[in-house]
Amino acid sequence: MSKVAIVGCGAMGSVYAGLMQRAGHEVHGVCLWPDHVEAVNARGLRVHGASGDQTVRLASMSTTTEGIGVCDLVVIATKAFDVAAAAESARPLVGPATVVQSIQNGLGSPERVAAVLGGERLAIGVVGGFGASVPAPGVAHHNGMEMIRFGAFAGLPRDALEASAQVWTSSGFAVQLFEDTDRMVWEKFVMNVAFSGTTCVTGLTIGQVLADPSAWAVAEACAREALAVADAAGIALDVGDPIAHVRALGGKIPDARPSMLLDFLLRRRGEVDAIVGQVTVLGERYGVATPVTRTVADLIRARESGYLPGAEA
Repeated sequence: MSKVAIVGCGAMGSVYAGLMQRAGHEVHGVCLWPDHVEAVNARGLRVHGASGDQTVRLASMSTTTEGIGVCDLVVIATKAFDVAAAAESARPLVGPATVVQSIQNGLGSPERVAAVLGGERLAIGVVGGFGASVPAPGVAHHNGMEMIRFGAFAGLPRDALEASAQVWTSSGFAVQLFEDTDRMVWEKFVMNVAFSGTTCVTGLTIGQVLADPSAWAVAEACAREALAVADAAGIALDVGDPIAHVRALGGKIPDARPSMLLDFLLRRRGEVDAIVGQVTVLGERYGVATPVTRTVADLIRARESGYLPGAEA
């Protein structure tokens, strides 16, 4: 079994940690939410939903990486805007044989991790269809576990990539490995763009967005703008009809509230810049008009400016 650190043991990270610990791996969680850390240490980590219902005792759960030591696998599962700081904190966990997996929504996070820890031990991770949340400290719920994908960032040997993926498969996750990481990332990114911003500005679940013609019109327009940017960037997706693909994935987790909506409800900073905002940034680069995603991003930033210190609409 492997020694694993989950740096960013929030909703998604707690699902990873709980199922890996249940499988017999030595899992250390790192989370900046003191109430979640305290609850896990006091009562164990409960993970329930699509994977069943289990409560496990992690090897450790803390707000820092101190005392964990070198790991076989380090999963950086923070929000995109925290990823550089998380990578810096993970330095003591990384040895010559450690594999680091960067798993974030949106675009640009693996490059930030590589700038701190180097790219030769780094894998890009993409997950989707979880609909994870923390309904109470010490508890993680998830609606599904549809997509888990990994690919080498730059120079990670294939055998190391496969060994790191085996930690996941042994824990009950269905993993796919990719050579074309641009395609891998964008096939998930388009779904993020469709649902993250739309649910955040409407307050609807994914299923409600799919069922409401007005909300779906916005979500579909966002997805089509992202697809136009991908096409301009020379990124070829392999999902058949991409809009049907987005609807199919969303339909598997109809009750899910994406993290951007959950962050808004909790008055936390969301990942608008890494997800919806990236479509407008890349649209400008490639000369693609993105009026709908720009409007959605502006609306989210305006709402955040009402509760985030120093935020500007």
